[in-house]
Amino acid sequence: MIALLDYGSGNLRSVHKALLKVGAAVRIVQHPEGLRDARAVVLPGVGAFDDCIQALRQQELLEASRDFIQTGKPFLGICVGYQALFERSKEFNSCAAGLGVFGGRVVRFAEQPGLKIPQIGWNQIALTRPDCPLYRGVADGSYVYFVHSFYPQPTDAAIVATQTDYGQTFASSVWRDNVFATQFHPEKSQAVGLQLLKNFAEMAKGR
Repeated sequence: MIALLDYGSGNLRSVHKALLKVGAAVRIVQHPEGLRDARAVVLPGVGAFDDCIQALRQQELLEASRDFIQTGKPFLGICVGYQALFERSKEFNSCAAGLGVFGGRVVRFAEQPGLKIPQIGWNQIALTRPDCPLYRGVADGSYVYFVHSFYPQPTDAAIVATQTDYGQTFASSVWRDNVFATQFHPEKSQAVGLQLLKNFAEMAKGR
């Protein structure tokens, strides 16, 4: 069973439908108790960094997520759920501390002539870690769907699984041990995104 964290925001319904489509057993979870027998966890996200962190803290899901990651079971963060895994964000002078699973901060795209912020739409991913199990069956240069103005800057370049160019090159996904995270939305990325979620669901089953 995959626990899908519901903290009152995030692209919950689309992620839920996509996981069901790839054959995953999913439970929507609002409290720590729902993680106890989970085989994997997904933290979705749409909106502001601080709102995400504060909502997770209020529902006692912040520490529960940290504890779950320590079990070694698969964990997937999406969009703001990706950003929340880092230490800090510069969004709206954020003062909330992130989960701190990865070192680094979340920054805004630099203003450039002709560059539209937020990035909304399809863009390519370059596989920097082709051994990452999340990308099994996904071709280098595949297109995925983004909606964001901010992105993490990992302090450890070794965790970067894919890179994307949008005025500058940024880490569009990361991977270390059992933790995976994407700035793009797999649930909106059609066949490529479904392949990623299928791979994650199979990891949850121990395959």
